[in-house]
Amino acid sequence: QVQLVESGGGLVQPGGSLRLSCAASGSIFSFKAMGWYRQAPGKQRELVATITSGGSTDYADSVKGRFTISKVNGKNTTHLQMNSLKPEDTAVYYCHAERSVGTVSIDYWGEGTLVTVSS
Repeated sequence: QVQLVESGGGLVQPGGSLRLSCAASGSIFSFKAMGWYRQAPGKQRELVATITSGGSTDYADSVKGRFTISKVNGKNTTHLQMNSLKPEDTAVYYCHAERSVGTVSIDYWGEGTLVTVSS
């Protein structure tokens, strides 16, 4: 049973920084990609950043230049460094991982960690 466990959320003032971490337990395989999504109150879940097993990254336009996603090779662990945080970054952040089995993609989700940006 694969579990994704997030950590690092909390309350931060505008302009501040936070670092989110996500570690997968129970997995003995490598993920095709890992990433972060977020969901603000009353809004749909949206992509924040992803990183493939090869290290290619993709970011939402709203976080480019402020957020950096990274991974720990061989450990199914990913980090999201968030700088210059804005109140509109307030949301529950979810870790996501994708595994490919032949032509089938399997998605895994964490339970989420709350990030609140407020003065």
